Amino acid sequence: MAETGRVPDTSEVADRLAIQEVIGMHCRGVDRANADILMSCYWPDAEVDYGGYRGPAHPFCGPLTEAIQRYENTQHIVSNLLIELDGVKAKVETYVTAHHYLAGDPDTEMTYLGRYLDRMERRDGVWKITYRKIVMTWHQNAAGSKDLERNPSLQAISEASRYPDDPWFSFGGKP
Repeated sequence: MAETGRVPDTSEVADRLAIQEVIGMHCRGVDRANADILMSCYWPDAEVDYGGYRGPAHPFCGPLTEAIQRYENTQHIVSNLLIELDGVKAKVETYVTAHHYLAGDPDTEMTYLGRYLDRMERRDGVWKITYRKIVMTWHQNAAGSKDLERNPSLQAISEASRYPDDPWFSFGGKP
C-alpha cells in the first residue's frame, strides 16, 4: 500500500479520477433504473455478490433496475472512496448511503448504509469493475416524511425520476 498522504503523479491522478467516475456512474445507473448505464460500469466477465445474487454482473443489471423501480425514487450517495492501485488493477472501498422512497399507504423510507468492495481493471485505457461485493453496515425503515403541502417552496422544484424522464436527460445529459 502506498504511503498515506503521498502526492500522486499525474497518471495516478488520472486513474483515480476514472475509477471515481465509474463508481459515480454506477450510482446513476441504479438511481435512474437504467441497465445500460449499469453495464457500462462492468467488464463483460465481471462478477457481483449482492447477497441474494452471486454471479455474472451483466445479467444482473436488468433485474436490479426492474427491482429498484418498485421505489418511487432512490438516491445512492458515495463517500470515503479509497483506492489501492497496483498497475492495471485496483482494489476500491467506497462507503454508500442509499435512500429508498416507497410511495404507498403508508409511505416508507428505507436508508441503507454500507460499502462497495470493488476489484477493478484498466483495459485499453478504460477502468471498469471486475468484481463487486456489497457489505451492509446498517439499515432502517421509517414512515415516509414527504409532505410538499407543508413545504410550498419545494413544490416548484423538479423532482428526480427514472430514465428517460429524469431532468438530467432533458437537460441534455447522456445516459
